[in-house]
Amino acid sequence: MKSETLGKLAEYAKAREAHARVVRISDGSETVIFDEHENGNLNAPSTIIEAAKEAIRQDNSALITDGEERYFIHVHNPPRRMAVIGAVHITQPLTQMASLAGFDVTVIDPRGAFATAERFPGVTMMDDWPDEAMLKIAPDSRTAVVTLSHDPKIDDPALAAALRSKAFYIGALGGRKSHGKRLDRLRELGFDDQTLKRINGPVGLDLGGRAPAEIACAILAEAIQHLYKGSKL
Repeated sequence: MKSETLGKLAEYAKAREAHARVVRISDGSETVIFDEHENGNLNAPSTIIEAAKEAIRQDNSALITDGEERYFIHVHNPPRRMAVIGAVHITQPLTQMASLAGFDVTVIDPRGAFATAERFPGVTMMDDWPDEAMLKIAPDSRTAVVTLSHDPKIDDPALAAALRSKAFYIGALGGRKSHGKRLDRLRELGFDDQTLKRINGPVGLDLGGRAPAEIACAILAEAIQHLYKGSKL
């Protein structure tokens, strides 16, 4: 690996940007694919750039053939994260399931009676107000944000911060009536309807479950679906 490429990989890793190193097998020419941009001396064909973008989304390095050339796509993705706002009963199984699925989980709740180490052993906790906590977390394209407190004073600032970010998944607990009122409040903050479609509410896939663990399973399933298949927008 060339030192120039190594420097770029380190730069993107520090910024938590999903990217891939692409090497042409025949001559060792290489480049780094980041979003739709290419940094390197390869000048990869569009088919390879698209293949690299898909590999990044799928978290899957691959050997690709294009015509007579072969290319190795080595994916370098930052760890997946999930920020859960509201240390409620659903949050307990969700943090466990998400951790098992490979997410670095952070629970945010300024209410000390809810956000305790006893209720969430081994989980990163933040007792900041969500707007402050989200500034510290800085959600990116590898971050899911889920609001579960059902308290607008706590959930709304977190949703506003998530909508201004590249978070790949945004989910909010609450029925359709509650969600409608939530959208009205966010419109008053200046968000348009297209942007508000990023919020999955009621949160989670419609699996039919009602128990906290079942709802947590539905939330995690929807987040994973968005990670690998993208949103429906």
